[in-house]
Amino acid sequence: MRHALGGDPDDRVPGDGPVDASARALAAASAALTGPGLVVIHGGPGSGRSTLLRRLGATFHGPVFSGNALATLQAVPAFGLSHALRVRLPTDDPALLAEAVRSRVRAGLLLLDDLQWADPVTLAALVPLAAHCRVAVALRTPHRLPPAAVTAMRGAATGWLAVPPLDPDAAATLARTTAPGLDPATVADVVRRAGGTPLAVTVLARHAADHPSGAADVDQIGYVVATALADLTRPARTALAALGLLGRPASTGLLGPGADELAAAGLVERTGDGTVAPASPYLAEVAAGMLDPDGRRALHERLAELVPAAESPRHLAAAGRPTAAYVAAVTAADDATTVGARADLLLFACGLPEVDPEPGVRVAAAHAALACGRPRAAARVLTGSAPLGVAASVLRAEALVRVGDLAAARTAVAPVPDSAAPELVASRDRVMLLAALADDPVAASRALAGVVARHGSEPAHPGLRAAYAAVAAVTRQPGWEHSLGTAADGDDPLAARWSGWLLVETLIADARLPEAMRAATRYARACGTDLAYSWQTRFLGASLWCAALSGTGREPDEVLRRAGDLTDRTLPTLARQYAVAAASLLEADAGLLAPARARLATVSGAPGGPLDWVTREAAWLDGQPERAAAPGHAPPGPTLLDGLRRITARWAAHDSSHPTAGRTDGTPTTRTPAAVRQTLAAWDSADDDPAGFSGAATAWHDLVVREEVRCLLAHGLHEHDPERAVPALLAAERLAEETGLVVLLGRARRGLRRHSVRRDRRGPRTGTSLTHRERDVLRLVAAGEPSRRIAGQLGVSGETVETHIRSGMRKLGARTRTEAAALALTLTGLPAPRTGDERVPAAPTPTGEVGR
Repeated sequence: MRHALGGDPDDRVPGDGPVDASARALAAASAALTGPGLVVIHGGPGSGRSTLLRRLGATFHGPVFSGNALATLQAVPAFGLSHALRVRLPTDDPALLAEAVRSRVRAGLLLLDDLQWADPVTLAALVPLAAHCRVAVALRTPHRLPPAAVTAMRGAATGWLAVPPLDPDAAATLARTTAPGLDPATVADVVRRAGGTPLAVTVLARHAADHPSGAADVDQIGYVVATALADLTRPARTALAALGLLGRPASTGLLGPGADELAAAGLVERTGDGTVAPASPYLAEVAAGMLDPDGRRALHERLAELVPAAESPRHLAAAGRPTAAYVAAVTAADDATTVGARADLLLFACGLPEVDPEPGVRVAAAHAALACGRPRAAARVLTGSAPLGVAASVLRAEALVRVGDLAAARTAVAPVPDSAAPELVASRDRVMLLAALADDPVAASRALAGVVARHGSEPAHPGLRAAYAAVAAVTRQPGWEHSLGTAADGDDPLAARWSGWLLVETLIADARLPEAMRAATRYARACGTDLAYSWQTRFLGASLWCAALSGTGREPDEVLRRAGDLTDRTLPTLARQYAVAAASLLEADAGLLAPARARLATVSGAPGGPLDWVTREAAWLDGQPERAAAPGHAPPGPTLLDGLRRITARWAAHDSSHPTAGRTDGTPTTRTPAAVRQTLAAWDSADDDPAGFSGAATAWHDLVVREEVRCLLAHGLHEHDPERAVPALLAAERLAEETGLVVLLGRARRGLRRHSVRRDRRGPRTGTSLTHRERDVLRLVAAGEPSRRIAGQLGVSGETVETHIRSGMRKLGARTRTEAAALALTLTGLPAPRTGDERVPAAPTPTGEVGR
């Protein structure tokens, strides 16, 4: 029998990737036990000490004796050693006890878990045993072992190893294994809160699966944390609970003397800026939740005195002092440096129970909420039984216009007379003008003349100037870009951000995507500086949509990563629609049709909006033209999206043999983007002269790459002369391959195959080796794609796909297509299929990324 550790334990780590931290700790423990010695594995509650100890025993080639101490049997001498050896031991003579253990362990390995509960006799025997035997113990920190015993063990130990926390990838894998149904955003939140503690990851993942919207149940981990905290001094327990209540790192001065003890126990980590953070935020939350109500209120009240002024109101409210919280919030709002922070504080003050906010505070809260893009909160804070005055009514009407309640907005400003203060009359006219603009742009243009007669062509009121610019933009009067840009750069944040958003949307509608993307990025950066989160995410979503649709500039994978990261956040409706549309379009074009359509199904959009068209486009790419051409509820309009919808309807009609569907209705479309007009005109004359698609493709160049490819593809499909069809199809193939348009690439190659131009690589036609095409087909089968989608991506017919699948099944000896795909992945080394959910979370940046 061998009595040494068998080989390198790293070889026993599953997977071919880099060795993780726990494997390195296991290797260090194994190296320390190549001969007699003592290894102490220590860590906080739930950190995986026992698991690492069991793995150490599993790698040992020789007899292993495992035991553990128990908290309820601390008075029983040598209980842990007797439990490991399964015999009664002499406990009166320490030397005789050590010899009795040594004679049984010999060249084996002695494992003792939960050493913090060990009795004094066991502790005294460990150091003599380590001179003759291999001994490994697991020690929870904090603990109450005598300092002299700890010092002796440190002196005799050949290894004193801390259990490393799980890295984010390993924690995410554990969360998915525990609860396979969790979405990526929930998994990321579980990993963040657990802080690398395996027990916390397991509990949080299981709870997230069972109770997606419920509060965390600490029953499963509460006992573990409670027993650990019981071994801390009172200052240390208070400091950990304070970290849980704060929800952020804190300075050692705020936490008091207990911070050093927590650091020594491994429950907190010191950061580079002089603060300490909990090693596991969830454990800190549990520690705070275990406080009794009186203790929690007292700690909140004490924290309110120590934290910055902006955080104090929430602690005072949690301490049961709403009046003091109201005063603190209003005072802190006066000193706030950003409109977002000011809005948060004032809205919090107005929402406190048992407090009647002053009218001025409610109006100020509404102003701040509107400025940072929260119109519903502004309307809610101004709604009440007591009248707040004419100024508040006008402000509430502004909020109602933003949320689309035009009738209520008109009612709110109706009582404002012409004899009111000029500021109020200008605000009233702004609301009436914007309401008319939303209902009927032509009527708004007529109403503008009366407003100009009252206030002049250059009013002093910035909001009214922005309304003038809005009317000019909607009616496309010359110089509307300059007017909206000037309003967007104004000093009034309420009018400036709204004008900036209108400018971006109007540029998108006119197919001026590069200008819209630059404007959206610039405004997102400005809103991020002012913590106007709602506006910032809208501009970011619009910027990503422009990048995804145009296909020029940024890398598609980078745009998809950023759009996916944005959709994982809490977003305003418009921001979510643009972000989901951008991510789904990129996924659909890349052949990830199932993830794209699943993402689209999670959110609903307005008819005629980006989501509506992307849903239709994904259906067409997925080989379902009847869904792409389904009747819509939005009236046709001279916008880019409406043009794209009509182009998609033409393609759907082409694929479903209904050539009359989607034709133009003959109405004037002078404001329709030129590229759209040329494309629709080419479709109208496709049967007689398909050369019109060539000019349309040129019009889409540097504007929307995918539409350029579709025009070239349409030219090649409608052209009967191979000498003219093949160059167009080759150009479509080249451009689609360069930009990663997988589905359109397949359609181009299918068109080329009609003219005997093939791109597939030929492999062995007999024997047991898979051809290149069979490998491609089985790889997509492994990704869960049906034959219809595989045919679309590879540019072949559905019957050809089935032929390749049957051939692969025969060569691999598989009875089903799924078994054939699995064998192909295993035996031929095909790369694992991409699912569309494998995103790297975006790190916030100071240049326009979301900062919250």
